[in-house]
Amino acid sequence: MAAPKPGHPVRGSTTGRPLMAALDLFGRRWSLRVVWELREQPLGFRALQQRCENMSSSVLRQRLNELTEARIVEQRPDAGYALTALGRDACAALLPLARWADRWAEGG
Repeated sequence: MAAPKPGHPVRGSTTGRPLMAALDLFGRRWSLRVVWELREQPLGFRALQQRCENMSSSVLRQRLNELTEARIVEQRPDAGYALTALGRDACAALLPLARWADRWAEGG
């Protein structure tokens, strides 16, 4: 399955509005988790797989391919996988949601 692209039809949008393409990409199983685990440092495939609760290697490979195609993740020859500038922007956008989730977990 190809990575969603703004301007092309995606799940939930025949127009491919950028927000809908992003929601389609990040709504895929494990996609957000992969991005979240890469937020602090690059990781090799096995380390990333372990951080993602030992998800299957085929699913991880598929998600990495989609996120790479979407320019969110890049594969570095010496350090495994890392977020691109666009990927770091996505993480910055997710931080308010993470803070809200913490408050929600605390009952607030």
